[in-house]
Amino acid sequence: MSLMLFIEKVYMSIIILLVKVLGREPEKRYRWEPMKDDVEAGNTAYPMVLVQIPMYNEKEVYRFSIGAACGLSWPSDRMIIQVLDDSTDPTIKDMVKLECQRWQSKGINLKYEIRDNRNGYKAGALREGMKRSYVKQCDFVAIFDADFQPEPHFLRRAIPFLVHNPELALVQARWTFVNSDECLMTRMQEMSLDYHFIVEQEVGSSTYAFFGFNGTAGVWRISAINEAGGWKERTTVEDMDLAVRASLKGWKFVYLGSLKVKSELPSTLKAYRYQQHRWSCGPANLFRKMVFEIIKNKKVSTWKKLYVIYSFFVVRKIVAHMVTFLFYCIVLPATVLAPEVAVPKWASIYIPSIITALNALSTPRSLHLMVFWILFENVMSLHRTKATIIGLLEGSRVNEWIVTEKLGDALKNKATTRAPKRTRPGFSERFHFLEIGVGVYLCFCGCYDVAFGKTHYFLFLYVQATAFFVMGFGYVGTFPGDLLRVKDRADWDFAVGNSQLLAWFAGNAFSFKTKATICIEFQRKTLEIDHKKFERQHSPRPR
Repeated sequence: MSLMLFIEKVYMSIIILLVKVLGREPEKRYRWEPMKDDVEAGNTAYPMVLVQIPMYNEKEVYRFSIGAACGLSWPSDRMIIQVLDDSTDPTIKDMVKLECQRWQSKGINLKYEIRDNRNGYKAGALREGMKRSYVKQCDFVAIFDADFQPEPHFLRRAIPFLVHNPELALVQARWTFVNSDECLMTRMQEMSLDYHFIVEQEVGSSTYAFFGFNGTAGVWRISAINEAGGWKERTTVEDMDLAVRASLKGWKFVYLGSLKVKSELPSTLKAYRYQQHRWSCGPANLFRKMVFEIIKNKKVSTWKKLYVIYSFFVVRKIVAHMVTFLFYCIVLPATVLAPEVAVPKWASIYIPSIITALNALSTPRSLHLMVFWILFENVMSLHRTKATIIGLLEGSRVNEWIVTEKLGDALKNKATTRAPKRTRPGFSERFHFLEIGVGVYLCFCGCYDVAFGKTHYFLFLYVQATAFFVMGFGYVGTFPGDLLRVKDRADWDFAVGNSQLLAWFAGNAFSFKTKATICIEFQRKTLEIDHKKFERQHSPRPR
């Protein structure tokens, strides 16, 4: 399986190199002309565009996405903005409604839509939104999750591809991240997602093979959605499901790496674990449901079917997760206990090193964090492997959908405002026993190697075990956000303990601005708590 992954990585790297050398930008592969104003036709020269913003209890970010959508540079009478609010918190729902009314008062054609249930989750909300009568006049639909903030020129860059190329169904933009410097965990996520967009999506687009819709920051041709059967909630990756079905109908997609949309990365380990479960379980379950449909399809070439099944699903969505955990965290350490089993150096050192280097090159600014990224990805592969197996076997959590927590501008705002009371994390939230168990296993193998082995694997095993322990005891993703939420000495000591450990672990991973904010807040919070303690001790007691 390592060889499969290695060949796939090398193949994609060669394609990316050829794309760069030959200058095969999307504007050269497809016809693209900027939208021009027509004096006689007026704004009717512009196609009608629907902008959908699905959200669920998005207290911290709803203003950003709605404001960014309302700021898109497109004739106001040729664009309809649809806020699909599935919020269950009445207060948040009222806040979103007021924000919509505020923009409506400015002349923006904005529709606030709610449902009396959450059937189908995001897919259900998008499907219900498409049923509205006013959608019939629209040709294209742009979709942005609640934490995404498109630039004003987004539609003017994307829509011409669909207007001038009738075979195109989807224009997908690249994600960028507003909080990638918040903590070491967000830097690791940035490295993984940069590779996905810069390499995987670009390869699928430039070879006319296939790439999946990322669920947001994209523009669809509505007729292609309808022909493919619309939105379905049979898996937790409704976006990938629609993309596969549309591709099997013969539609093509284009990826614009130069068109970037700001978004937010999950900054807590709990939120990230839920997100990765959904992103790993969903594709595996979709593969189980669609593999025979793909094989039997008559509208696409054998090459495309082979690419979708082998390269997209088997290698990237199944093998990549399993080989990382099973080989590097289970099998390789076990060889220490069985000296007669020898793993050749090309499998244990050379191939992993090349794969890691090809991944890390996508984010040059984080090359010095490559070792931390390897350790982090190995730990997360435990959950991805478990989720993949659940998806393939349709286990009990196969359709689990938990919306990723988003903090928006909370880090900046809470430094100057009074923070709400925060409860200490529960026992099950603070301690993750799967990680701790694997850490104990790796530590045992390392000790055995020191005492009886000759492979020197203990150098890797001890470091990897430490990474499992760090995440197992919850010392990931709480820095620096927790510093801005504490109110008493107990919570403060808990947050500072997490922060000091992660600061040591990350080295210089944080930007100067982030470090300065943390230092200032550290001093302010310490003085504030000590002052309150002094007042309590010296205040006159009632007689």
